[in-house]
Amino acid sequence: MKVCVYGVGAIGGLFAARLARGGVSVSGVARGATLASLRERGLVLIEGEARRRIDIAASDDPAALGRQDVVIVAVKTTAIESVAEGIAPLLTGDTVILSAMNGVPWWFFNGLADAPPGLRLPSLDPTGVLDRSMPASQVIGSVVHLSASSPEPGTVRHGAGRRVIIGAPAGPPDGRAEQVAELLRRGSFDVEVSDRIQRDIWYKLWGNMTMNPLSAITGATLDRILDDTLVRQFATRCMREAAQVGARIGLTITDDPEKRHEVTRALGAVRTSMLQDVDAGRGVELDALVTVVSELADALAVPAPNIDALLGLARLHARVRHLYP
Repeated sequence: MKVCVYGVGAIGGLFAARLARGGVSVSGVARGATLASLRERGLVLIEGEARRRIDIAASDDPAALGRQDVVIVAVKTTAIESVAEGIAPLLTGDTVILSAMNGVPWWFFNGLADAPPGLRLPSLDPTGVLDRSMPASQVIGSVVHLSASSPEPGTVRHGAGRRVIIGAPAGPPDGRAEQVAELLRRGSFDVEVSDRIQRDIWYKLWGNMTMNPLSAITGATLDRILDDTLVRQFATRCMREAAQVGARIGLTITDDPEKRHEVTRALGAVRTSMLQDVDAGRGVELDALVTVVSELADALAVPAPNIDALLGLARLHARVRHLYP
């Protein structure tokens, strides 16, 4: 089975390294310093004290890598349109596209019976170009419960966790999802096949949509955000609004936000991915994490003043720093 990872950063690099180590034929689409590093010294995987070089084929031209059985899309959501422009040479009508990205993906409402028919949000895929180039019928969605970082181009450090939830947009589990699950298990991932992957995505978003932008605005780690009573209460109000939005499309969350805060607080002084992007001067993934929830609330006529306030503050903060259009 041929697997190509589109975007060999932290998460994509971890997928590539562990699959290749498990004997899978892996290639990667990469650019710039990452591509140069992959060609010169291979993909470097750091796990604990162990440091290992893993050689994979890499190119900035997808056509050079040929047709694939599975393509893992692991880019930042800010780069997804460039993937749409370049992915065609990797695909056949049978290629599985594994979406491994933050937030709400372009295919999210496909197969979601309780969503309004024909729902199209400006922040996701307003022209349909993503769905045309990466149709939902070929997608397997995922939720990644692990941490990884890329301390330098072509190097991946595995932090904690190995859990990956996958599922077809239309659910329930089908043969493609089971095949991908077996593939990922060869990379020593703990894989669960979901009968409604959108529910798993929405639940993870429920926490990320507040902690990420709040950390970006304040520069604070998760422990400091949640130790501030007023900020914690604001996050709770946002989460209650998001739960109401989710319930309108059949993605009910019954958990108490305060209980979720306890789990997040136990992680300690974590620097979120959005805070890391701000510090590095990279564009922020605001649309897939917050804008989409605001737009969905508006489309469903669900009042969400706290989410709107969070979006406005985070968007202005990013624009002042030229990290958001």
